[in-house]
Amino acid sequence: MGSLDKIDFTNFYNIINNELATTSATRHSLNPATRKPNPPVPVSTASDLNRAVDSARNAFKTWSKLSPSERRSKVVALGEAIDLHAEELTALLVQEQGKAHGQAAIEVSMSGTWCKQIPQLELNDEVLQDTDDQRVIQRFTPMGVVAGIVPWNFPLLLAVGKIAPAVYTGNCIIIKPSPFTPYCALKIGELAAKIFPPGVVQVLSDDGNIGPLMTAHPGINKISFTGSTETGKRIMRHCADTLKSVTLELGGNDPAIVCEDVDIEQVVPQIATLSFLVSAQVCMMIKRLYVHEKIYDKFLEAFVNFTKNLKVGNGAEPDVFFGPVQNEMQYGKLKDLFSSIQTENLKPALGGFITESEGYFVTPTIIDNPPDNSRVVQEEPFGPILPLMKWSDEDEVIARANDTETGLGASVWSKDVDRAQRIGTQLESGSVWINSHFQVAPNIPFGGMKASGNGREWGLEGLKSYTQSQMLWVKKA
Repeated sequence: MGSLDKIDFTNFYNIINNELATTSATRHSLNPATRKPNPPVPVSTASDLNRAVDSARNAFKTWSKLSPSERRSKVVALGEAIDLHAEELTALLVQEQGKAHGQAAIEVSMSGTWCKQIPQLELNDEVLQDTDDQRVIQRFTPMGVVAGIVPWNFPLLLAVGKIAPAVYTGNCIIIKPSPFTPYCALKIGELAAKIFPPGVVQVLSDDGNIGPLMTAHPGINKISFTGSTETGKRIMRHCADTLKSVTLELGGNDPAIVCEDVDIEQVVPQIATLSFLVSAQVCMMIKRLYVHEKIYDKFLEAFVNFTKNLKVGNGAEPDVFFGPVQNEMQYGKLKDLFSSIQTENLKPALGGFITESEGYFVTPTIIDNPPDNSRVVQEEPFGPILPLMKWSDEDEVIARANDTETGLGASVWSKDVDRAQRIGTQLESGSVWINSHFQVAPNIPFGGMKASGNGREWGLEGLKSYTQSQMLWVKKA
């Protein structure tokens, strides 16, 4: 399809069978900082999906037979292509998602890294038994056609985080980005079309209509979905009819427990940043902050002082930390949640209101010691509002931290690492961090417990989730 450096970042197409495809209907999302329209994108139809599935099934016959090293080189090449276009992708990500430029640049860089590092993992056959007369080998065979349904908070990294393991293990993948953030994913599809054989990586933009068609499609063997718990439940129900394999990475209400021995000056900038990155629109940001009562007042004061100096504004402007929230729907949910500050008589230590502006901007808000049954503690806000709460007894704070339907991430902060680890191992979360939060890596599995999902992405376990386990019993003559 021509050279990698000739990618046009102004027009947007579906990628079907390595062709730039248009649709009769188009739509656009809004730049969340200005509410001005972004460029038009395709609205895919059932026939576009059928064409993509047919292409993928056809491509699978040969792609799945290539050696891992042949597939590895293509996935690594996609990572290098992302690096080559980092500047354009970063600007596009700011425009469509709203996140601050520096945070967008990190997402683009991680996307390149994931492509280059995931295929360095080796998923080898395992000999389970080898006797004089028989050998039993466990093989990991590709599934076929995978659909990756990607959310709007990390539209690039989470698309690439599905593409890399899926195609490296021999599958073909169709990515469906969120209708709110289709732009970077469509460009990744364009880059992939210059690297992979036709049908291996395809991208379809939609208005929300294609997800249910994917979950029902008999030609799709697996769905990998990242998004809300409610949508995840719906996807799981829909996949039952065709017995598809499903990986779900869903919402979280992550607790962080701060012990009384921390160095407040040192940890406050870290914890505040890890509570508010991407305007807190991250499933594994700190959402509930439990601070030991002995240091609570000092900690709260330092936390407010640090947070109030973080700049709010259009992510394209220099030094911005808080961009807008991503879309009208999320903005409306946050307005509703903010109304509970008044109705529940909560005490904001910072913010506490939303001022109408040209974009979907939300004033960073810190709530001082709300009751555990308040909405800001019970609900995942997906926006910059954070409750700080006092604790004194270890067993009690562990029970409060675990008192939620979700279990994605959690962290414990203490100079006494043994104590922190003892607390951490009792938390019901897929990831637990000691003296950090929100660390991820391409070689480490990631996923949740309880209503935060099932299955794992990334790492060897993530690779296995894109394969089927086959037992080969070999009777020696």
